[in-house]
Amino acid sequence: MHQALLIPEVLLEIFAYVNIIPSTETTSTQKLFAALARTCKIFHEPAMDLLWTEIHGLEPLLGCVTRLHPLIYRRGTMWDNSDEPWAKGVEPLSAHEAHQFLRHSSRIRTLDIQSDHPHLLSVIPAEACVFPRLKSLSLSTTYLNLFLPHMLHRCHLLSIDKGLQSFVTRCIALEHLCIYTPISDDDGSTADELYHLSDRIHWCTRLVTLSCPMLNWSAWKHLSHLPTLLKLEIEQGYNDPSSLSNRDIVNLSFLNITSLSFLQVCDAADIIAVMQHSQFPSLKEFEFEANYLSSEEAEQLFHALSHCEACRTLEEIFINSLEIRFVGPQNHEFLTPIPHFLCFTQVRSLQLQFSDSCIYLDNNMLLKAMSSWPHIRTLDISHLDDHLSSSEVSLRGLFTALSLCPQLHRLRLPINIATIDVDPDAEPMQHTSLGSLEMETSESEIADAETLARIISAWLPCVDQVLSTDRRWDKFNKHLKSLRAATALYVAGTC
Repeated sequence: MHQALLIPEVLLEIFAYVNIIPSTETTSTQKLFAALARTCKIFHEPAMDLLWTEIHGLEPLLGCVTRLHPLIYRRGTMWDNSDEPWAKGVEPLSAHEAHQFLRHSSRIRTLDIQSDHPHLLSVIPAEACVFPRLKSLSLSTTYLNLFLPHMLHRCHLLSIDKGLQSFVTRCIALEHLCIYTPISDDDGSTADELYHLSDRIHWCTRLVTLSCPMLNWSAWKHLSHLPTLLKLEIEQGYNDPSSLSNRDIVNLSFLNITSLSFLQVCDAADIIAVMQHSQFPSLKEFEFEANYLSSEEAEQLFHALSHCEACRTLEEIFINSLEIRFVGPQNHEFLTPIPHFLCFTQVRSLQLQFSDSCIYLDNNMLLKAMSSWPHIRTLDISHLDDHLSSSEVSLRGLFTALSLCPQLHRLRLPINIATIDVDPDAEPMQHTSLGSLEMETSESEIADAETLARIISAWLPCVDQVLSTDRRWDKFNKHLKSLRAATALYVAGTC
């Protein structure tokens, strides 16, 4: 053996390289570390540490129990059949088997438990903290009392119950918490779970990222006082009851939050109330994904976002409302988010996607937007319904606005091409950054596809096609492809 391999730092550096080698069908990273651990005594400990550092499920640990090994590993592979769980009817671990189960527990840093075998571990005392070096945990709260090291940094919980209190009080170093609550029957349990969550979240004082269901005003107030909190994600869910009371409304300031997301929003009233009474002076990313957002709610959201003290910091905005509701005659209202968002001078990406409403946009408004957003790289304004794609933006208006945003790479917006107002023989002002283009139009067919292709080819030299979910742009794209091929031949011939 080379003497360099006796130096722990050198050996760990080599093993770290092994850890990033992609697994194949015949050789996995786990098999490599297992082989290294069997090579010699010097390799054994560091290889075993890396072999057990990240574990998915309890089966690898339970497989160390002599009695359970043949049940878990059949024909050389791990048993995985949800229709016939291997642990059904199996007796709990004995005291001696518990020691076998915990043989490698001190090596584990990341643990992800999706299975449900709590009866097997009944011999282990509650709050035993059997994984002292654990840093990242994903599980249901069924197991919480067993997996609560004081230095746990990251945790993903699949449910909420009263055990959450012991969890947040013991894990004093917790920095990243994600709580997912699956859809439950409307029996009052969801309200109880959310009450426990809002109450227990007060014990978390070092959070850097938090992903959880909607909270009450008291919990929001607590979060506003956390200087460490940088990323907050709220997932509302279908059955979540209203958690905010108008009597408890307070004005909040989240000084350091840089990323704010509201997902699966079914009732936007609470979310809008939080936005209307909060300031986010460091906010860089904002995401709002609703199942349905009325025109009135949308305008309230636009206004609240523009007044949350993020005008100089916000770089990414994504607002999505994709559910179509047919209530009475089809009288779709225009939304006007662009005037609200002109204050965001640092915006890099703006994506607005609506199904039941049309965003108003004309040449003057687009020109103002592009002059206000000199750093923008992605602009996506889209509607799912073809009849909502009517637009006041013309080709000339588009090209004029593009001259003000040289970094724009991706563009999707409704455009009026019923009348082509650009001379195909005029000297173009080329935009050389735009590479992805999708233009929505109410026209069922592109009338003068060849002329339009000549214009796009000259003005947007990096666009090879107009992206589309249907075939209306096929003829145009065919002409554009021919023009690109002819240009390439010309360039090759002159070189």
